Amino acid sequence: MMNLQELTENFAFFDGWEEKYQYVIDLGRQLEPLDERFKTEEWKVKGCQSQVWLVPNFDGGLLHFCGDSDAILVKGIIAIVLLIYNNKTPQEIKTVDVMKIFATLGLEENLTPSRRNGMMSMVAKIREYADAYED
Repeated sequence: MMNLQELTENFAFFDGWEEKYQYVIDLGRQLEPLDERFKTEEWKVKGCQSQVWLVPNFDGGLLHFCGDSDAILVKGIIAIVLLIYNNKTPQEIKTVDVMKIFATLGLEENLTPSRRNGMMSMVAKIREYADAYED
């Protein structure tokens, strides 16, 4: 599994938004599909234009997330968000500056306002899960 440093290095190879956009789509295609039983209102992220589901798993003090969307670009954004937040403690999750990471990747300025809002809704949901599992 790729880590954040590898992701950052991969994005550094791309010159323009089109190449980054295609890479985000490719990351979405690599995202493991979410089991249909989780595609319910219980796991749905509110505030996203497309349908997005995030499912937490808390094991050994670390949170791991699975996610999916009905939109291919959004699936890529989910893949990046999960790479940023997976396998962290609830306390670590609260310290992550996801917008700084997206800016470093060169994505922040190219996200439409609705996609940015959707991504921030995903982050808010992840932080909500972190709050629930914090000891």
